[in-house]
Amino acid sequence: MDYTFLLWLAVILFSTKFLGLLCRRVGLPEVVGALIAGILLGPSCLNFITTEGSNGTFLEFTAELGVVLLMFDAGITTEMEEMKKNIVGSFVVAFIGVIVPLFLGMITFAGYFHMDMSDHTQMLESLFVGVILTATSVSITVQTLREMGKLSGKVGTTILGAAVIDDILGLVVLTVVSGMKDSSVSMGTVFLKILIYAAIIVFGMWVFPKLEPVIKKSDNKRRAGLFALAGAFFFAFISEECFGIADITGAYFLGLMLSQSKVHDYVDKKVEGLSNMFFSAVFFASIGIKVTLGGMSASLWIFAIVLTIVAILTKVVGCGLGAKICGFKWKESVQIGVGMISRGEVALIVADKGRQLGLINTDMFAPVVLVVIVTTLITPILLKLVFKNKEPQAA
Repeated sequence: MDYTFLLWLAVILFSTKFLGLLCRRVGLPEVVGALIAGILLGPSCLNFITTEGSNGTFLEFTAELGVVLLMFDAGITTEMEEMKKNIVGSFVVAFIGVIVPLFLGMITFAGYFHMDMSDHTQMLESLFVGVILTATSVSITVQTLREMGKLSGKVGTTILGAAVIDDILGLVVLTVVSGMKDSSVSMGTVFLKILIYAAIIVFGMWVFPKLEPVIKKSDNKRRAGLFALAGAFFFAFISEECFGIADITGAYFLGLMLSQSKVHDYVDKKVEGLSNMFFSAVFFASIGIKVTLGGMSASLWIFAIVLTIVAILTKVVGCGLGAKICGFKWKESVQIGVGMISRGEVALIVADKGRQLGLINTDMFAPVVLVVIVTTLITPILLKLVFKNKEPQAA
């Protein structure tokens, strides 16, 4: 048995905390330090840790557990009443935040590579780049807002709600575009799955309050945390495997169902401790470890930079515009737009789907990775800037 993974974990935990504290000393969120630690340890710098082999597989599985726990805890700490008040705003933010990146991403790719939009194949290739930009990975935002004490409240709950809706809308767009290329993809089946999934969520929101007498008996007992954690993993699994919806969305919804229960404070304390102590550090470091940008031509570097700028602006403008339409102040609209910038692993998953369908070639992965890296790194920094003049809210 190869025990190298133990050394990797020791180095990851030490370096993420050390660099996180350094970042905090200069006014940056700790999560930036964790991301930088991953980049330094990965193939782009020291090449000390990779995602290859059995140890790399273990690292990726551990990182996935980290993001599931992070989003589960975000659901638990969500103010349900605030979420209900902002549900329309969340939907509008998500909808416009999908449409704007979709079309501007398509136009950017088509214009840069001089694609013939009258050609069906080239049009789909251009459109799929837009699909990649619609993705939102809010895990970085969640951690940053939690550090700043901004996760609850009007802006935080709108960002969380919009990110969840964005995942559903992104799945619909991905299915439509995939169906245009691959006739074996049944759009009707996918829409039916989404409706069934929504029905399960609504049922869960209705039934959990009625279980309150039973749940109260487990208050401050270890079995409450254990059962809640098991439920999060189970719901994450069926979301991904049965409905094709991201596992983190399932974990978030389970947390949301528990957010108004008697045990939510106890479960939050246990899960947050478990997540912060180990799993989240591995997850954030793993993002940096996956950075590999070698071998890009000058033309691809330029395109990658242009695509990254488009990726940032389309979420800020699109989601910010949606927030403004729903009555948010300009500053709040910018905060919401910035909170939706990060693409994370979601964009990589969408890109891989495009590769399988033949809609993007292997060379396009490097620009997509650059978009993921920059949007992931810049989101916590920009969030710090756009929130800097406000007093902390209780998390």
